[in-house]
Amino acid sequence: MILQSLAQYYDRLLNDPNTNIAPPGWFQGRLDYLILLKPTGDFVSVRSLKREEGKRFVGRKTILPCIGKQAFKHANSGKDANLLWDNSSFIFGLGNKGSLKLNSFISLIDENLTDLDDQGIDAIITFLKRGLSDPKYFHPIITDPEYGKEIESGRSNISFGLVDDEHIFVFARPKVRERISKLDISDDSPVGVCLVSGNSNQPIELCHPVIRGIRKSNPTDPDPNYISFNEPAFVSYRKKQSANAPSSKSAVFAYTTALNYLLASQRQRMQVGDASTVFWAKDPTDFEETFCSCFEQPVKGEEAVKYDRIRSLLTAVRSGVPPEDEARPFYVLGLAPNASRISIRFWYAGNLKEIKERMARFFDDIEVVRSKRDPEFLSLLQLLSSTATEGKIDNLPPNVAGDFARAVMMGGNYPRTLLANAVRRCKAEKERVTFARVSIIKACLVRNAHFSNSNNKEVSVALDKTYGNIGYVLGRLFAVLERIQEKAQPGINKTIRDTYFGAATSSPQITFKRLDELSIHHLAKIRNSGHSIVWYERLKQEVYDLVPAAGIPNQLSLEDQARFSVGYYHQRQDFFKTKETEVTGEEA
Repeated sequence: MILQSLAQYYDRLLNDPNTNIAPPGWFQGRLDYLILLKPTGDFVSVRSLKREEGKRFVGRKTILPCIGKQAFKHANSGKDANLLWDNSSFIFGLGNKGSLKLNSFISLIDENLTDLDDQGIDAIITFLKRGLSDPKYFHPIITDPEYGKEIESGRSNISFGLVDDEHIFVFARPKVRERISKLDISDDSPVGVCLVSGNSNQPIELCHPVIRGIRKSNPTDPDPNYISFNEPAFVSYRKKQSANAPSSKSAVFAYTTALNYLLASQRQRMQVGDASTVFWAKDPTDFEETFCSCFEQPVKGEEAVKYDRIRSLLTAVRSGVPPEDEARPFYVLGLAPNASRISIRFWYAGNLKEIKERMARFFDDIEVVRSKRDPEFLSLLQLLSSTATEGKIDNLPPNVAGDFARAVMMGGNYPRTLLANAVRRCKAEKERVTFARVSIIKACLVRNAHFSNSNNKEVSVALDKTYGNIGYVLGRLFAVLERIQEKAQPGINKTIRDTYFGAATSSPQITFKRLDELSIHHLAKIRNSGHSIVWYERLKQEVYDLVPAAGIPNQLSLEDQARFSVGYYHQRQDFFKTKETEVTGEEA
């Protein structure tokens, strides 16, 4: 299903004149340097193709020939050269197996292009064979004062061009390009039924290209494969490599090209925890851009655009999604590295109507009263990082982010681990009950109550003075007692929140007995300073009246600890509305 959807997306891109997707026999890669030659094969100069992206200089994105044993990576055999481009170790015969690599590079051109009678091909062959017979011929390039050191490292991707030619690359010359597109790359591959297309008598791809752009825990790790059988224990029926999951060369090219295109995109890619997440529709739609805006943290200065898109989505869903959207497929794929293969963190295959409604429901779940300093809408990253130690999303358990994203898109339960993490952070850190943490707690409570078919009332968006859950009531009471302390000791740096918050959620009976005694002294101090305490006493008693007859319990469940945090937050936010009444000491 995943590979079929990616292959269909490739066909859509290929037929889109506004999309620069690689046609069959080609792929999107990067070139660092261009070697300019005369038609006679004489070296003219080396030109850098690097462009500045962010704080780095990277190779120029280019559609390259995808011909050779492994166009996306080398197997270190020295015999797997690419056609008309490669890293400098193959082009100049550098390092281990240097002459073998150079011979491989020359042989691939000889086998496929020398009968073209093209000036560019002839110049390249002449240049390379001179260097093969006399390695010193390459010295002007390898010792270039500006680029030589990097080229000599063997890691730079290089291709060739003719001086004063209208085409920057030799492989872009019309005759060469046409020949490359017609080359038969089936070689001696086995023939079988393709599991992606369902077609029979197809040449099967034994070694799938690597997938680039997935965020790895160790940047030096090799790029992984989506499908790979690299040990005898993984195969069956004596089949070799990926013949165990037969996919035709054309289907493999289509899905890998589409997936690499998505992972390189800024419009259709986002990071959810350790999952590099891509999304696409079967047919063109503006929602592909809206989807990313709804979940990814906006760039500074672009918040208004992001929030407008979310508001438009919510308005559209509440007024009714067009019925035709139900017939328009939409896909979301979350990928994470795992040794030499890719792990599927989550996969959503649905339609536009369904995903829009689930996204709107997600924003309803996390909606909670906020201050003017807080953002109108929170991204997945902001929500998840608020539940992680030190606010670093890498400190979350590996599957939490993926499980959360899956729940958003599939409409299922939010992971209980996420709720536990949010409650733990509320108790552990100085910046305890934040807008983001309360949003995630409220979302978990509301969503889980829905799926448990509970008829009990759950926490609301803002303060609910009629909600009698013991956890919520005690959270409100804690906020009231803290407010009394702040009034008694103006400018205090350390309140009961810093000392007793964790204890109040874990051992409420003992802790609130102590806090109540402290509040009596704090009220006396307010009265002695000449201020009225009527408003504080009435509010304190109003909350105490909601405590059940059985009294304050010895401990609270995880869910009630979560409601404690929400009750505390709601009551604190409500104080901003009642500030004038609080100052005058009169009843609201």
